[in-house]
Amino acid sequence: MSYKTKSASKATVKKDWILVNAEDQVLGRLASKVAKLLRGKYKPDFTPHVDGGDYVIIINAEKVKLTGKKLSDKKYFRHTGYPGGQVIDTPEVLFGRKPTAVVEKAVKGMLPKNRLGREMFRNLYVYAGPDHPHEAQKPKEINLNDIK
Repeated sequence: MSYKTKSASKATVKKDWILVNAEDQVLGRLASKVAKLLRGKYKPDFTPHVDGGDYVIIINAEKVKLTGKKLSDKKYFRHTGYPGGQVIDTPEVLFGRKPTAVVEKAVKGMLPKNRLGREMFRNLYVYAGPDHPHEAQKPKEINLNDIK
């Protein structure tokens, strides 16, 4: 008997909408599980070179937890493009300015650093509060603690 390995393609992939509540979730564990959902690693027909992941909506991003002293000690670096324009932010400052940015940075850092990773990141929607404009897509709410 001979079995063929099934390889998913962009035409055969079925993408679902998933809703994740980030309230009282630890940031790193949330980000790693969401990155796996965006990549499609939980699907039986996972193919590394195809965007086979789901669309993920994260609500209550402002209520995510950081353990230890990460809220004040962790640093995010960026550069304005001008000489001497290095800007260092902490999650505390970033939560005040744009609460969704901390979750987005954590998830983006766990995706592949190539064209495919950038395409997968576009399937992520993060909202600070409990409301989101994607009710028409009928997202399935999942508990991240139930998936491994």
